[in-house]
Amino acid sequence: MNSFRLSVGDQTDLASFLRDLVQTPSPSTQEGEVAEQIVAEMKRMDFRNVHVDRIGNVVGWIGPGRGPLLMLNGHMDTVQISDQKAWSRAPLGAEIEDGVMYGLGTCDMKGGLAAMIYGAKLLHDADVTLKGDLVVACVVQQEPCEGLGSRVLIEEEGVRPDWVVLGEPTGLDVNRGQRGRLEMRLVTHGRSAHAACPALGENAIYAAARLVFGLELLAEQLADDDFLGSGSLTVTDITSNASSRNAVPDRCELIIDRRLTVGENETKVIAEVQRVIAREGVQAEVEVTEYRATSYNGYPCHNREFYPAWVMAEDHPLVVSTVCAVRDELGRRPQVSRWDFSTEGVFTAGEAGIPTVGFGPGDPRLAHTADEHVRLADVYAAARVYARLAAELLGQGR
Repeated sequence: MNSFRLSVGDQTDLASFLRDLVQTPSPSTQEGEVAEQIVAEMKRMDFRNVHVDRIGNVVGWIGPGRGPLLMLNGHMDTVQISDQKAWSRAPLGAEIEDGVMYGLGTCDMKGGLAAMIYGAKLLHDADVTLKGDLVVACVVQQEPCEGLGSRVLIEEEGVRPDWVVLGEPTGLDVNRGQRGRLEMRLVTHGRSAHAACPALGENAIYAAARLVFGLELLAEQLADDDFLGSGSLTVTDITSNASSRNAVPDRCELIIDRRLTVGENETKVIAEVQRVIAREGVQAEVEVTEYRATSYNGYPCHNREFYPAWVMAEDHPLVVSTVCAVRDELGRRPQVSRWDFSTEGVFTAGEAGIPTVGFGPGDPRLAHTADEHVRLADVYAAARVYARLAAELLGQGR
């Protein structure tokens, strides 16, 4: 099979499309304008059955409408700009310098989105007879609730792929897993009193402080895995409640971010925290938090904040095929590794059991950072690999 190549015109169009995506704000639950741009681009390229589903995901198809299904999956939302002064360039400027585009979402992951869409175009334009379909799924709300958009697409919309490729940044290498994530709310209880007479009350902040120390000790004793690494635990937020600034707080709330390695599950993690509470003799309870939001098109979203770890075997056919596609298109053997952060794979692989790998342009260390950027040459290269992989998995000659 000949190598896939983007024409000069396609490269120009891809860069222009990516610039439009980056210049259009799309924080989570506000992806509507970017969704419209993607729908228009897919229709311009003659994708089949381009539509927005009930939660706001954009879906477009290439292929005969039957046979096995490969899904290229990426998210349209970005994080908020936390500190604009930290940027040396306009966060939404999409400035290009020396072949590098700068801007919020360039790496995480509008560069991947553009590459997937143009990879599908390459496949569509090539003389490849397909025995199955390629679907490009651009999902919502991945940043606050990874897997939610894919869950709706697969469970409620009935799109059941045989394979999933996540376009999150991998530096053009191949990722085959990630740690899971569990968010917990721990609440301590005290008794209010005037701050002038603190001995008459019980300070919920002091109780929480004892637990924070116990949690810090627990974080040093978590399970480890040769591939995914160790679990982690960190307190990410503390708030308290009192009748005034000169009253002893009667309630304090901690938010705990717990990353899960192989063999760790919700029951085990909750039990670990409950043992810390019991050891310290503190009046407190812990629970899994719940994500609630309304999608930009009005869909009510609800999800418990438990996201399982997942790993694909290095010799799994999808991992092997992706490695071969990178080697054949880019002339190098990619590293096979994992993500440190969480992705839509928590649902596609972790819950639905669908073979899933990651491959995308951009340095994953640049996600959520000031001066985020992506090399346009890497975006073009990713598009070629997506087309090659789809041709290998779906082509009649396979």
